[in-house]
Amino acid sequence: QVQLVESGGGTVQAGGSLRLSCAASGRTFSSLVMGWFRQAPGKEREFVAAISGIDGSTYYTNSVKGRFTISRANAKNTVYLQMNDLKPEDTAVYYCAARARGIHTTANLYGYWGQGTQVTVSS
Repeated sequence: QVQLVESGGGTVQAGGSLRLSCAASGRTFSSLVMGWFRQAPGKEREFVAAISGIDGSTYYTNSVKGRFTISRANAKNTVYLQMNDLKPEDTAVYYCAARARGIHTTANLYGYWGQGTQVTVSS
């Protein structure tokens, strides 16, 4: 079992930055694939980024490449999402997710989820 708790959301103006954190507990963190998803009102949950537990390889959805960076600190059981040059279309609830192995962009392939943190970008 894995418990995930996100933090770091808030309201920021377009062009600004936020860093989300997700603290994990309950299982060997370093072996987990960690992902970030987001869900805007009236839309389906969409993949944002993921990082492998084996080699630290990363994968991003096209709309955030060059603006967002996912990273992990295994000693702190924490994964981060640094978000720069934020745009109004980035407004959503951001969720941290985990799975045993293999980066995937499909939400229902992740078995563990946090409660979400709201990110609002004003124009």
